[in-house]
Amino acid sequence: MPGKDNYLSELNPKQKEAVLQTEGPVLIVAGAGSGKTRVLIYRMIHLALGRGVHPSNILGVTFTNRAAEEMRTRIRKSLGGLAERIWIATFHSTCAQILRQEIHQLGYSRNFVIYDEDDTLRLIKQVVRDKDLDEKTYPPKWFRARIEWLKRDLVDLSDSQLKEMGPAGKALVDVYQAYQERLKLSNALDFEDLLLLALHLFEQKPQTLARYQERFRYIMVDEYQDTNYVQYLLVRHLAKKYRNICVVGDEDQSIYRWRGANIENILNFTSDFPNAKVIKLEENYRSTKRIIESASALISHNKKRVAKTLWTENPAGDEIRLVECEDERQEADRVVELMLRLNSQGFKYKDIAVFYRVNAQSRTLEDSLRRREIPYQIFGGLKFYDRKEVKDILAYLRLLSNPDDSIALERVINTPPRGIGAATTEQLNRLAIAKHLTVFKAIPAAAKSPEFPDRARKAFREFSDIMQELNKAWKSGMALPELVELVMDKTGYEDMLASEETAESEARLENLEELVNAASEYESAAQEPSLQGFLEKTALFNDIDRFSDQGLVSLMTLHTAKGLEFPAVIVAGVEEGLIPHIRALEENDEDALEEERRLFYVGMTRAKQKLFLYYARSRKLRGADYWSDPSRFIEELPQENLKAERTKIRKPHPRSAGKKFEEFGPAGFELDDSEGPEVWDSELEITWKKGVKVRHPSFGKGVVEKVEGNEDKIKLVVKFEAGGKKKLVAKFAKLEVIK
Repeated sequence: MPGKDNYLSELNPKQKEAVLQTEGPVLIVAGAGSGKTRVLIYRMIHLALGRGVHPSNILGVTFTNRAAEEMRTRIRKSLGGLAERIWIATFHSTCAQILRQEIHQLGYSRNFVIYDEDDTLRLIKQVVRDKDLDEKTYPPKWFRARIEWLKRDLVDLSDSQLKEMGPAGKALVDVYQAYQERLKLSNALDFEDLLLLALHLFEQKPQTLARYQERFRYIMVDEYQDTNYVQYLLVRHLAKKYRNICVVGDEDQSIYRWRGANIENILNFTSDFPNAKVIKLEENYRSTKRIIESASALISHNKKRVAKTLWTENPAGDEIRLVECEDERQEADRVVELMLRLNSQGFKYKDIAVFYRVNAQSRTLEDSLRRREIPYQIFGGLKFYDRKEVKDILAYLRLLSNPDDSIALERVINTPPRGIGAATTEQLNRLAIAKHLTVFKAIPAAAKSPEFPDRARKAFREFSDIMQELNKAWKSGMALPELVELVMDKTGYEDMLASEETAESEARLENLEELVNAASEYESAAQEPSLQGFLEKTALFNDIDRFSDQGLVSLMTLHTAKGLEFPAVIVAGVEEGLIPHIRALEENDEDALEEERRLFYVGMTRAKQKLFLYYARSRKLRGADYWSDPSRFIEELPQENLKAERTKIRKPHPRSAGKKFEEFGPAGFELDDSEGPEVWDSELEITWKKGVKVRHPSFGKGVVEKVEGNEDKIKLVVKFEAGGKKKLVAKFAKLEVIK
C-alpha cells in the first residue's frame, strides 16, 4: 500500500480521475476486473489526506462484511488509527447502528433484537396457527417471501396487486399485520425492518435526517447495481444536502433481480443527479484478451446497459474450449479429466473452479470427483446429500428399510408439518418406553390412546397410513426412482415446496428431481440394486472430508461466483433451459433473459487464464432422458475465440430440446461426424513421461523414470525419495503431478 506521499502512484489515468473527483455526484461504471475496490479505497484515503476531510464525515457502504473488512484493513495501512473513524459497513449494519441510537423515536427500545430467517419463520408459523390457517394452503415460507416483498418494494396494503390475489391477498395482509404487531411487542426487527425503519426514521424525523446528512458529507456505495428500492431511497435521503455521492457498479453484473435488486437504480443515476460525472473503468486486469473480447461481445446483446468496451493489455491467451458431451455423467467425467490435465500442467486444485446454474447440477460432479479422489469444496451451498430436502426424503427411505431407525423417524414424523410437534413427539417416546416398543411401532398405539388429543391421534393415523402405503409399494418391487417419486408425492413433501412459490423452494424441488436421477443411475449401474444398497451409497458419500494439503477444487453456482476469480474456470451445463434458465424462456421475459446473459457474463469474467464451457446433449429429469440444445449464448461469442471439441454421439435431428428419447424413432438419430477432435486425447498419454515429478499418498515425492504401455494400461516406474522404485498402474496409482 503506498504511503502518504505517493498514494495515487499505482492508479491508471481513469482510476486516478475517479479518485480525484470528490465533489458532487459521481457514477463510476466499473467493468469486470477493472479495480473498483482499489478506487473506493484510494478515494477514501484521498478525501482524508488530500482534501482534509475528517474521516468521520466519510461513509462507505458495501454489500458484504468481508468487503467492508477488506477496505478497513487496507485503509488502515495508510491512515493508521484514523481509518477507524471512517464508517464502512453493509447497508444492514449501517441501518442497525443508526437505529440503536434513534429507534426510540419510532416507539421501540434501543435494546431491540434482530430476528434471523429461522426466527421470523417461527413467528410467522405462530401467527398462521393462531389465525387457524391451513399450512398446506398457506405455507409459512410463502408468507415470509411475500412479507419480504411487501417491505422491500414498499407495497401499500391497499395496493391493487394484493386485491387481485383474492383470499391469498387478504390472508397475507392479516398475517403481515399480526406479524408486525408481534415483532414490535417483542421489541424485535427482521432484516427488512432494519432498512425499512431507518427509511421511516429519515422520512418522519427531518431533524434526525439532517444530523446524519451533516455527519455523512461524503458517501460512497459499492455494487450500486444490486441496490433495491428501499436502499435507493436511503442513499438519496442521505445525499440530498451535500450531494457528494459516489456510486460504483456495473449494470452488466446485475444478477440479483430475484431478491429485489433493481438495475434501473444505476441506469437512472444521471437522471436522479443531472450534473453527475460519469467515469468508466474499462481496463481489465484479470483476464486474457480472448476471454475479455468474448465476454464483451456476449454482453453487447443486452439493451439495458451503459455503453462501454472492456479491454486489457494482458496476453491473448488460449482459445475458449467449448466441449460437447453426450450426457451429464459424461460431462462430469470429462470435467474431472480436465482437472487432472490442468493439474499436470501446473495448476493447483485451488486454482480451478466449476460454475453451474442450479445447485442440483453439483451431484454428478461430486460423484465423479469422489471416484477420482479429487478434493473439493462447495461454496454457497451444502454438498448434495447434505441438503435438507435430500436428507428428508432419504430419511423416509431409511425408515422403510429400517423402521427401528429412531433418528430418521424423528426427522420426518412432522415433515411436512402434520400436527406432531415436539411435545407430542416426546409423549410418544414415553409411550414407547412404557410399552417396550420402538418409537415407530408405538405409533399405532398412540393413534388409539386417549392420552393424546384428537388432532395428534389423527396425525398419527395419517402418518401410519402413509408409511404403510409406501412400504407396500416397496415390497411389491417398485423401481427405486419410482419409489423416490412416490415418497415425494404421498408424504406431501413435493406439494409443500411447490406451494411456497419461492426461488428457494424451486431450487429445492430441482434437488429432489436430481435425487430421482441418482436413484435411476444407481439402479442402472448396480449388479443387484436394492434400497439398502442405495442408502449405503448415499451414506458413504457423506464422509468425504479428507482433503489434500494442495488445496480444493471449488464448486459453486454462477450467482455465488460473483466477486471471485480463478486461474481456470469451467462452466458446466451451458444449455438451453439451464443457461438461460427455463424460467426465463417459459415466461418469455426479455428482462429475465438479459439477466441470464449477465449471469453467464459474470461466470466468464471470473476466469483469469483459461475458460472452458461444457454442455450435454441430454440430461436426466426425474429419471427420464431429455434432449438438450447448446445455449443460445454460445452463438453470441466470437467464433474465432472458440475451440469446439466434439465427440461422436447420438443426437436428435432436427432440433428437439426438452423432448424425451423415446419420442424419436431410429430415423430420428444421426451420428455427429462434424469436424473437431475427440473431447480429449488420452489424458494419461499427455500426463506421463520420463522426468515428471509426482506425489503418492503413501510413498511421498518421486520422479517418473520409465513409462510403459498406452491408453488406460500405462504402467510407470517411479523412484520415490523415501521408498525406492515402485512399478505402478497409472490409472489407479493416485499420483499427483507436482512442480
